[in-house]
Amino acid sequence: MRTNTPTVPGAPRKPANVSLPEALLSEAKALRINVSQAAEAGLARAVLERRAELWKAENREALESSNEFVEQHGLPLARYRGF
Repeated sequence: MRTNTPTVPGAPRKPANVSLPEALLSEAKALRINVSQAAEAGLARAVLERRAELWKAENREALESSNEFVEQHGLPLARYRGF
């Protein structure tokens, strides 16, 4: 099951080996940054961004069609807008 957010509190964890530049890791530790949490947050953001890219690509034709309709005919129900 896919959720809207890639991280789910309490979800099982799996160890992963990640190679990072030594200087970056040293600075993160000196700044007391939790590397695991930072890596998870960055990966979660990358997953969400990639999902958005894929959704746009999969729905490109429908989006273009909708935009073309609005350009030709205006917004549906625009006459009922109060602003």
